[in-house]
Amino acid sequence: MKAVLKKQIEEMTEDELKDVLRRDYLRRLTRYRITDDFYRKKYRMDFESFEMANIVEKQGYSFEVESDAQEWELAIDGIQTIEKKLKELAGGN
Repeated sequence: MKAVLKKQIEEMTEDELKDVLRRDYLRRLTRYRITDDFYRKKYRMDFESFEMANIVEKQGYSFEVESDAQEWELAIDGIQTIEKKLKELAGGN
């Protein structure tokens, strides 16, 4: 399988490879944005406000709120990372 994938990649043009990466980045960005939107609605604030208001502590460090905070933070980081990668892929730095 590895040899087959390697051969397919080697046969792709640079533009085709960039398109594959771009589509994957956009798919991941969409997932991260959906997660961010879900928590914005659930907590009626953005992540920065959530952190500043110390919601995890105010909610007694419940498993649900701590888990939400971790997932939300990963989504925010993912959005920033993917947006940077898309910019780099497009030729900007």
